[in-house]
Amino acid sequence: MAAPAAERAAVRERGRAPDVAGVLILGAVVLWSLVTATGRDARPEGILLAVLALAAGYACGRISGTLLPVAASAAASLAALGLALTSGPSIPGAIPTGSVPPGHTGAAVALLVLAAGAACCAASAADSVPVRLLLRTLALGVAALALALGSVVGFVAALGVLLCSLAAVRMRRRLLGLAGLVLATGLFVGASWAVAEERLPEGLAASLEGQLTGHRVLLWQDASSMAKENPLVGVGPERFGALSPTARTTLYADGKPHSAPLQQAAEQGAPGVVLLGATYGWLVCGLWTSPRRTAVVLTAAATLTALAALATVGNALSFTPVTAGAGLLAGLATARAAPAPTDD
Repeated sequence: MAAPAAERAAVRERGRAPDVAGVLILGAVVLWSLVTATGRDARPEGILLAVLALAAGYACGRISGTLLPVAASAAASLAALGLALTSGPSIPGAIPTGSVPPGHTGAAVALLVLAAGAACCAASAADSVPVRLLLRTLALGVAALALALGSVVGFVAALGVLLCSLAAVRMRRRLLGLAGLVLATGLFVGASWAVAEERLPEGLAASLEGQLTGHRVLLWQDASSMAKENPLVGVGPERFGALSPTARTTLYADGKPHSAPLQQAAEQGAPGVVLLGATYGWLVCGLWTSPRRTAVVLTAAATLTALAALATVGNALSFTPVTAGAGLLAGLATARAAPAPTDD
């Protein structure tokens, strides 16, 4: 009996490591944003709010996922869907309009992806076949809704999460699946940097520019130039819009380069990019050590990868509901099961 007890204790210790790492990483993100804002006309409030939203969502997900794993995920899906449908004045820039610069990726698409991902997580956690079917039908409906609203990107992302969730049911080793999703995220980030640096073959570059819009590519190039000029501390949080020639000459510009990695590089230098990657890595490591089913873990990881892809080519992470929703989903997928009641 001593050996199993020691094994359970080791598992518990490994389970605490991602939580400790998360505290340290998020603390470093806050500290570095304050450092890069010191002595400049910078506004680190956006970073601080994003960190707070992520941490609060993660904590709520851990608590509700322990108490009501299926119901909490289903409720999160419906809440994200409701926010996406009602977004507008309450979530600035969530729905593209004539006043939004070309290349804008708003919060509505990211919320639809979160809605599909949460529904699939609930389905993977459910034991009842009819409940699983109902929840996966909800995810399919979210994908169809994205297409009906004219968002091909949202449709592809939501459908991709659903297909990954179905495939995850047959997977037994989560590490391989997580490694593949991390690799996909790295490819998205690398492609955005290659476009900004004009390192792609001419034909491929022209094709991607047609999909991304020339306006977005110019913003990326401005961000890349700022990162080269200030590789350590960047230009300061929320200063890209004031220093970017493209943003300054664009009507109704929102002051962002529409790429989270490039924005971090421009405004907070190389350490900012490292911390952004570390935050994503912390969430993935938490999923790796999660006590939940592998299908739930891989579904959540696929959803976070889809969000990372959207953040690489847009400004989805600039919206508090999206960062809070990402934290909530990660918390739900890493929540420990409630202890079974015992008779005294």
